[in-house]
Amino acid sequence: MAHAVLLVEDDKSIATVITEALRDDGFDVTRCESIAQRDVLLAEHRFDVMLTDVVLEDGDGLASIEAVRAQALDMPVIVLSAQNTLDTAVRASDSDAFEYFPKPFDLDELTQAVTQAVASRPASQDQAADDDDALPLIGRSPAMQGVFRMITRVLRNDLTVLITGESGTGKELVAEAIHELGSRKTGPFVAVNMAAIPHDLLESELFGHERGAFTGAVGQQIGKFEQANGGTLFLDEIGDMPAEAQTRLLRALQSGKIRRVGGRQEIGVDVRIVAATNRDLTPMISDGRFREDLYYRLNVVPIHLPPLRERREDIGALVRHFLGQAAAEGLPARQALSSGVEALEQRDWRGNVRELRNAVFRLALMARDDVIDRSAVEDVLPQSALDPNTGEKCGFEAAVEDWVEDVRPPDGTLYHAALAAFETPLFELALARTGGNQLRAARLLGINRNTLRKRLSELGIAPEDFGPRR
Repeated sequence: MAHAVLLVEDDKSIATVITEALRDDGFDVTRCESIAQRDVLLAEHRFDVMLTDVVLEDGDGLASIEAVRAQALDMPVIVLSAQNTLDTAVRASDSDAFEYFPKPFDLDELTQAVTQAVASRPASQDQAADDDDALPLIGRSPAMQGVFRMITRVLRNDLTVLITGESGTGKELVAEAIHELGSRKTGPFVAVNMAAIPHDLLESELFGHERGAFTGAVGQQIGKFEQANGGTLFLDEIGDMPAEAQTRLLRALQSGKIRRVGGRQEIGVDVRIVAATNRDLTPMISDGRFREDLYYRLNVVPIHLPPLRERREDIGALVRHFLGQAAAEGLPARQALSSGVEALEQRDWRGNVRELRNAVFRLALMARDDVIDRSAVEDVLPQSALDPNTGEKCGFEAAVEDWVEDVRPPDGTLYHAALAAFETPLFELALARTGGNQLRAARLLGINRNTLRKRLSELGIAPEDFGPRR
């Protein structure tokens, strides 16, 4: 597949020459003349490299380059300019442009630079479309523009960032953007999900351990802090961090040093911290589940990712992006009509961008026609589990999701905790319907009376509370 090049140039003669030269070298060139057209194309398509003039018909092509980078992670930018001044060259350098070409330039040198720019992209970025969790930072809504502006403000410093937002909004993508576009991009990016690591192993995972520090520690292990030295450490789901690890993390942030589990030596680390959570940490601080001093250490620069239902105007661009991804992965090529996009905009997407991506892939696979309209959305994505007025999940499925999200039982306890939580209202309902009669309640439930009596005792439910009122 030919590599995609976006050319932003309002001089038609120059644009024609560049386009023909790049196409002769096998590149797929898309051309536009303005910043507004550029932003639309970046929202709808993925490009391997962008060439941009500085003076365009609707503004300065360099002035908004950070917003471009926030939308297109690691896309190399080559700057072309007829303003052959030192100031322009310095601005191009400060923008981390891959190359700067003052006009007139040598076409062979330009095509060679484009080839080198494409080859310079990390493989992980080229393969992003194959990653089920890869969510694009796409959006022209005011909410997402605010996110982009916050990202650009932290690129030239090492301030600690706390990213908040619901699951599926793309918090890790923001962390990756901060790393890849900032001064630490040559260092490692190390991500740790606090919710995915057993609590008794978390400190070892973060800080490492020495041989013999605990049963099973057969050798020395380097922790994530040391692995991220010189780069960025992304602490995802920070609200799930146990109290003991919070204390050690606070100490590391304050001193810039860590100590491996079972070790005596303090080790200096140079790490930028970006944390994220989908939980409200304020009530957790009040309940003593999260350290207030750690919260203020992490929340130096807050970035809040809005849920998709608060930026519905971005859904169209996201749908087109995901349809392109689906086609690249071998699914039928589809086109979304305005009626189909409107039907998707009317839903609330509790799973946010991740849920939308899965829905679009399903539409690409199962739609009967090449175009996706309202009827296709309703056929492939029935709303039987959704409230017809709000588009939100309702009924038992929503209740289970809400309970898991609110309670968050520790790993390994979800099944039994859910059974206990389900039994209590179920038994109370059966007793209420039978006037507190255990025999009739057992029959209604289809279980043995002795089993019911035992569980009522264990759950602290008094049958007499449900008897006839005197």
